[in-house]
Parts: sequence; structure tokens; C-alpha cells
Amino acid sequence: MTQYGFFFDQSRCYGCKACSVACKDWYDIAPGPEKWMSVYMWEKGRFPNPSIGILAFNCGHCDNPVCAAACENGAIFKEDKYGAVLIDQDKCKGDRHCFEACPYGAPKFASDEPGTKMSKCTMCIDRLENDQLPLCVASCPMRALDFGPIDELREKYGNVSQIETMPSPTLTNPNWVAKANPPKEQLIPYDAVKAIELTKPRTGTDDVFEGDLASVTEFDADVACISELRMKNATVAEVMAATSSDQG
Repeated sequence: MTQYGFFFDQSRCYGCKACSVACKDWYDIAPGPEKWMSVYMWEKGRFPNPSIGILAFNCGHCDNPVCAAACENGAIFKEDKYGAVLIDQDKCKGDRHCFEACPYGAPKFASDEPGTKMSKCTMCIDRLENDQLPLCVASCPMRALDFGPIDELREKYGNVSQIETMPSPTLTNPNWVAKANPPKEQLIPYDAVKAIELTKPRTGTDDVFEGDLASVTEFDADVACISELRMKNATVAEVMAATSSDQG
């Protein structure tokens, strides 16, 4: 068996969700939390140095698929040709032991109803059999995704399999490599306090902005959005919050 895998370039992804939408369209998955390719978004930093973190992740198709080991029904297996981790829907009972075991939250569910069957990324094995790329890779306008034999991807891109607060790759040995964002740099120096003062007369927000940095850098916890990458989301509401919107 030649093990295949995915590459993700965080520095090229801007969160358009074309990969997630293309996947849903190809497999006729309804809008909502059942996203085989999930695009996670979170906020980092505060003015004058804010940034947005983005991760597009489907499944690690791991060498050690703990989801399969946790399934008491034998519904999850690793096929021999591409190394894809797949699910037999007929055997799935929806007990969610696979989700509890997977550190990446790759098992997906259409609802919170008990007994809802699990579904997940198939590595587009149907397309691979026709010499086509997985939909997520083919649809990315920024070429932030790549696919192929994992040894070739690692030789080309390196051996990094963890970015941000992702789980340690030693847990499952995922066939997934990534290029993380470089450290953010301020390319053009400017006076942050003066920027606030210039903004006030344009927006008529004198009652909100007091003219100091604290007024735009210090917020209550319920004002800021998700502040770190969160891949394991057990409920529909958590999934939709972590993946930003219901576009996909």
C-alpha cells in the first residue's frame, strides 16, 4: 500500500470555504454542521496587532486511527490501496465513541440527535479511482491544499503535522502535513493612538472611543469571538461557531 495524505498551507488560505462547499456539493451533504472539510477560524491579538487564524482540515487518515479502535461495531476501517480511513454506514450505530477518541474531531454528525450516524472525509476515493484529485484540493483558488503519497508530500513540504493548538501528531500519526503562518510583522510603522483619534470624527463614536488604546484593546469575554483553534466540537452549535458560518 502507498499511503496518501494531504498538505495545507496556512499562509495561503484566506478562509473562502470553497473546499468545504465543493465537498458538500459533490457528496450532496446538506448545509449545516456535517462538514467533512471544516474551515476553522479564530481571532488572535488585539488592536493594533490583530490577526485571524484559519485551518482547513478534513481527516488525518492516520496510521493509528484511534477512531477505528474505539468503534465497537467495526464500522471504521483503513482501506488498503490509498490508506484512507473509511466508514461502513450499515454498521454504524451512532454511539459516537469514534468522536470521543479522535483528537481532531474528524467524525461528523448532521445533528445532535442520539443515534445519528457518523460520516467523514473519504479522501474522495471515488475520484482517486478515476485519476482525479480530491474535491477540496481541486477547488482551492489559492492552491493552499495539495494531495499525494505522503512520503512525497513530506519530502516536498517538510514534516510539520501540527500548527497552533492542534493535538500532538504522536497520538495518531496523521498523514497530514502543513506550512504554518510566519510570525506577523508590522511592515509600516504608525501611531496607534493617533489612528484612533483620526477614526473618531469619521464614525461619530466619541462616546465609545475615549482616545486611548484601552478603549479598543480591552473587551469583555463575551465581545470577542473564538480566540483559539478548537477542533473538537461536540454539538451542532459548537461546530457552527468554530467553523464561522453555515456557508458550507
